[in-house]
Amino acid sequence: MKKLGIVFIMLFGLMAFSQDKNARASIEVDGVCTMCKERIEKACIRTKGVKSAVWSVETHELKLIYDARKTDLKTINQSIADVGHDTKEIVASDVAYNSLHACCLYRDDVVKEDHKEK
Repeated sequence: MKKLGIVFIMLFGLMAFSQDKNARASIEVDGVCTMCKERIEKACIRTKGVKSAVWSVETHELKLIYDARKTDLKTINQSIADVGHDTKEIVASDVAYNSLHACCLYRDDVVKEDHKEK
């Protein structure tokens, strides 16, 4: 019985020190429409370790849940930039940005105004 108590205490101690692997973060991502939303969320979900990604067209806020042992915010920001969208940390290359559909060119003031009217 004494050994069982010691084993229980050891297991409980290990559980107390286990790290919470899920991290939550919000980042601002530029975009203008639901096509942008799909592209941004898909780029995040394809990043190893990202469990949830929800981007708001209205606020440009991307809410993330990710496994901090498998990825980090720099990697996630890079995945977003690779598909053509700017974040506060990384600006998309001109090649990636120019590959976006015409209605998704969020740097263009005319495109931004067109989306505000809808």
